[in-house]
Amino acid sequence: MIEVIFLLALAFIWILFAAISDVRTTEIPNWLNFSLIIFALGFRFFYSLFSAGNFSFFYQGLIGTAIFFALGTGLYYGRAFAGGDAKLMIALGPILSFSTNFLTNLEIAISFLFLFLVSGSAYSILASTYFAFKNHKNFKKEFKNAYRTNLKFTIIIMALGILIMVGGIIFNGLLLYLGIIIFILPLLYLYTKSVDETMRKRISPKDLMEGDWLYRDVKVGNKSIKANWGGLTQEDINLLKKKNEYVLIKKGIAFGPVFLIGFLLLIYFYLINTGLWNSLW
Repeated sequence: MIEVIFLLALAFIWILFAAISDVRTTEIPNWLNFSLIIFALGFRFFYSLFSAGNFSFFYQGLIGTAIFFALGTGLYYGRAFAGGDAKLMIALGPILSFSTNFLTNLEIAISFLFLFLVSGSAYSILASTYFAFKNHKNFKKEFKNAYRTNLKFTIIIMALGILIMVGGIIFNGLLLYLGIIIFILPLLYLYTKSVDETMRKRISPKDLMEGDWLYRDVKVGNKSIKANWGGLTQEDINLLKKKNEYVLIKKGIAFGPVFLIGFLLLIYFYLINTGLWNSLW
């Protein structure tokens, strides 16, 4: 069991530093994510070689890495995660494969993902509410603009939601809940879009970092630097420094703390509260 305690302690320290770094700089350094993978797999290899008597513990770490690599990559290209978040998700792969049984490890991974999504949703709502109040003047302006721009779409969807709610009252109670969800969706979209628009910052090129998101395309000479999901490269930053003009960048919500919350919830609800901790012993 000492091997599981070591992995948990290792992950906690690394995730804590990742969360602090994300809150302070909105960046999770690559060295932090990659070193966690190297240390976790290195420990698994040497523990399997000298203590376990077989390499099941190491192989399960490799399988966990592959599963979380697919998960992190999918979330990144699905534009749910930034690069640092995706790499931290991948780095948890060799950590969360506590057991030498594949099905148990799969159950742990699914449990973590569920707890991560639940805590992430709550965290996002609280964080976006904070930014909405902090930038309330800009938020009101952006909400009005978004409402006017999407007025027809909003009215149609909300009217559809009302019709489904009426159908739910008459025919089936489940339709009532579906109608409420559909009715709320346009308002939720306008809210998140307005918050997103307020989270922009005017910054000097010398203060830019790799991965920063441009708010809009910037033309430097004959070249256009695109505002894409991958963020700025060092080459882009060098070009912007030559132009020497302030640029607008988008600042996303720091998601590093959600990894820490999800990890601690997994330890409590899944490992301790369900008794799996004892079975791993």
